[in-house]
Amino acid sequence: MLNALWVGFFVVAFFIALFKLLVLGDAAVFGALVKALFDSSKSAFEIALGLTGVMTLWLGVMKVGERAGMLDLLTRGLAPLFKRLFPDIPANHPALGAMTMNMGANMLGLDNAATPLGIKAMQELQKLNPNPDTASDAQVLFLVINTASVTLLPVTIFTFRAQLGAADPTDVFVPLLITTYIGTLCGLLVTGLFQRLHLWNRVTMAYLGGATALIGGLVAYFSQLDAAEMTRQSSILSNVLLSGLIVTFLLMAVWRRVNAYEAFIEGAKEGFHTAVTIIPYLVAMLVAIGVFRASGALDLLMGGMRSAVLAFGFDARWVDALPTALMKPFSGSGARAMMIDTMQTHGADSFAGRLASIVQGSTETTFYVLAVYFGAVGIKRVRHAVTCGLVADVAGILAAIAMAYLFFGKSA
Repeated sequence: MLNALWVGFFVVAFFIALFKLLVLGDAAVFGALVKALFDSSKSAFEIALGLTGVMTLWLGVMKVGERAGMLDLLTRGLAPLFKRLFPDIPANHPALGAMTMNMGANMLGLDNAATPLGIKAMQELQKLNPNPDTASDAQVLFLVINTASVTLLPVTIFTFRAQLGAADPTDVFVPLLITTYIGTLCGLLVTGLFQRLHLWNRVTMAYLGGATALIGGLVAYFSQLDAAEMTRQSSILSNVLLSGLIVTFLLMAVWRRVNAYEAFIEGAKEGFHTAVTIIPYLVAMLVAIGVFRASGALDLLMGGMRSAVLAFGFDARWVDALPTALMKPFSGSGARAMMIDTMQTHGADSFAGRLASIVQGSTETTFYVLAVYFGAVGIKRVRHAVTCGLVADVAGILAAIAMAYLFFGKSA
């Protein structure tokens, strides 16, 4: 899928540019395309290079939390809920432990740990699957929760926003947290309907009701503030929560006698490696998007969408972030490049730039997760996994738009 998208950007850009040259007489269009090739590749390298410091910082902090036992703490906290959501899994089965650890890693933004734990969980679930080529209910629900997983620390998004000049890179944290919870909840509920899960037990309702009350309270509180006060208080809350989480990691490390400094250095080394590794992918996607934009194809697409939205009498500012939303279910790197392109074009602190950041963190890459997790155990019939995963994606995207208007729409 990613290969087709990448090639498609170049092919569509070339033929639109050819049309402009031969029919409209635009002699400069191919010059703009070639210039976009060089400018985008240079920009991608500079962005990736600038990410190094921030990436090493945050992955160092994450390693401290991991070594201090934060992942184990989240795992124990989620275990009672998972026993109710997956009634077909025997008590104390290894699948439950792998699933809860996978979710805990996702919450902390530990992608390197989350993926192998997710594959391990899918393998353990496959041992309980009576039809090895068909996804079981437990496997489908696990995948849907994974594709819309709540993320407490969207480190990569903060990092890109900082690199692209955001005045407060973490100002999207609260709306992003609300958005990703809504997407996860919708995915869980729609899968529960398909599978006729008994979600109304006391334990499940305590978890979901408590989380929903907290998120609803945040929305209700911030919605009654004026634009300036909402921005100020949201920024304060975001920074206090993130700073508090860092201090919590450090205090847990002291309590458990973990060498926090050495753990940080180990994580920071991984962060440096990650920043370097990302360069080829970032160059590939930003160059393709740059050519696509330079040909006029992206403006043509967005212009058509904007006109349609305005024709119905709606505000159309969200349209500029739509490419990130459309790319997200198919390609994480593609959506990331779209987010960067939106922030470069409109500004990191623009409405579109903030919305693209929220969308990027609202869901996972559904088709990639489906291919990796089901492919690892040979599942061929995915049943309702795609439908439920895409419902969660749509819910997350719609929630992202709503939260962007709530938190940033008044001041835009």
